[in-house]
Amino acid sequence: TASAVGTIPPVNDNPHDQLVERLVDRGGVVMLIGAPDTGKTTLARNLLTVGVDAGRNAAYIDADVGQTMVGPPACVGLRWVNSRADMEDFSPADDLRFVGSVSPERLVLQEVLATATLVEVARAKADLIIIDTTGAVSGVTGQTLKYHKMEMCRPDVVVALQRGSEMEPTVGLLRRFFSADVELTTVHPDVIPVSPEERRVHRTERFAEAFAPPLNRFRVKPTVFAPALPTGLDLSRLDGMLVGVHDGTGRCLGLGALEHDEDALRVITNVGEGMKGLRLGSLTIDLETFDTTRANLREIMFGLDL
Repeated sequence: TASAVGTIPPVNDNPHDQLVERLVDRGGVVMLIGAPDTGKTTLARNLLTVGVDAGRNAAYIDADVGQTMVGPPACVGLRWVNSRADMEDFSPADDLRFVGSVSPERLVLQEVLATATLVEVARAKADLIIIDTTGAVSGVTGQTLKYHKMEMCRPDVVVALQRGSEMEPTVGLLRRFFSADVELTTVHPDVIPVSPEERRVHRTERFAEAFAPPLNRFRVKPTVFAPALPTGLDLSRLDGMLVGVHDGTGRCLGLGALEHDEDALRVITNVGEGMKGLRLGSLTIDLETFDTTRANLREIMFGLDL
């Protein structure tokens, strides 16, 4: 656990501000969990603000792949935060890992590994690391996701935010299987719920930013993909697929969309420089509306709905 640094600025005398003060004083890796509209991102911002004012070298890992603040949707992004100026615009990611979906369903492995990889990157430079997670917290998918994030990210503290008692099963599971401190708290009264339509609009706006001009079209060979394409695949089946553009070191440079025309396969992207490979996601994207549709990659590649 990291030691305290600097002097924590005074905060309001309420439980939420006391929690922020205590967590910043402790430092280390803090993972925030909770259903949608429980204020995870608001709490993350408060922690980062108080942290940098106290002299912390902070890192924000945005693993909420459907409602991202750092980098584009369908990715986990890292942002270094060493001053308040670094928080004025969270959108540029300092490091990025592709997941390929805006929901962890069926992609728990990719979500967990992307988050854990960036936590390890952050440990090298930061003494306060905030992990903001998706709103998937219940059922098999939600609990499996949080279990394996605990296992791989090894946070020092988990903060679970709840409106009623919805987090108690997940909190009980995490306390039973892991030694990290798990704090359960209520939602801040100033948190305002966001409608599903507002979430959709935010997501499409972030996709639009990820495909901002100038866009280039690069003809690609079937050998550049992960997972590898099966021999004889009709490449037209990949038309519209979302891909992560990779640089050959494990980093994602940004997003691309596949386009099939006259027996040629191309990737449309604004991050072509340094491109070494393309990772297939589980979404198709319309580059006019920036709406996405879930795609079953196994079905597309092998004709299997698994």
